[in-house]
Amino acid sequence: MTTSAIRIGIGGWTYEPWRGSFFPEKWPQKRELEYAASKLTAIEVNGTYYSGFKPATFAGWAAAVPDGFVFTLKASRFCTNRKVLAEAGESVARFVGQGIVELGDRLGPILWQFMATKKFDAADFGAFLKLLPSSHDGVALRHAVQVRHESFAVPEFVALCRAAGVAIVYADSADYPAIADVTGDFVYARLENAVEDEPAGYTSADLDRWAAAAKLWAGGGVPEGLPYVDGASPANHPRETFVFFINGAKVRAPAGAMALIDRVGR
Repeated sequence: MTTSAIRIGIGGWTYEPWRGSFFPEKWPQKRELEYAASKLTAIEVNGTYYSGFKPATFAGWAAAVPDGFVFTLKASRFCTNRKVLAEAGESVARFVGQGIVELGDRLGPILWQFMATKKFDAADFGAFLKLLPSSHDGVALRHAVQVRHESFAVPEFVALCRAAGVAIVYADSADYPAIADVTGDFVYARLENAVEDEPAGYTSADLDRWAAAAKLWAGGGVPEGLPYVDGASPANHPRETFVFFINGAKVRAPAGAMALIDRVGR
């Protein structure tokens, strides 16, 4: 079976409890990204949600990681935390235009995350999807949306995203409803249910299950047993697959990611 790449990682790389548990003792903080990128294959950047960065910063990140490593960027909250999404055009342009293309081939999908209180409005959300550019300065852009209100679990939402080629984030979460429908040419999953009592956040059996799911997604299939809204099957072709360990038991995230990388490589 032909498969596409599977990228596995964590959220960010600057987290004090990782020093000594993930990063070696006395490892220089300015080289933490370099170390993380040697052990993982992707990182979801959360800082871009809260503030803007200079082009040189993105270029520096790109230079610090090896070929094949990918960053996904959480879009600015000014784009998604608003009453009328259709009015986000200026904020979207500002986010995309701040210099993210300096990441070059290290630039993965942009994650547009919505508050749990945001309800589905078909016309407004459809208008928002049309604001998302397919490229900037010659660099192709891909988009994923994470919605966290149960009103989105309807076929109309899935159809809007599929028509736009935008991926719906599948979140393994105890707090929010999940939508597993594949709607883009890549898959974006966030594993948010880790527990600190498990050394890797998830049990060995759970990690085996997520490894199997990642391989299936990468090969163009869809895992059984996940919550699907639309019965339609997506086109069966390989899809680049992103899996991030992002959760309350954050100290376990690197171990979970490395354990999953080991499993998908077998």
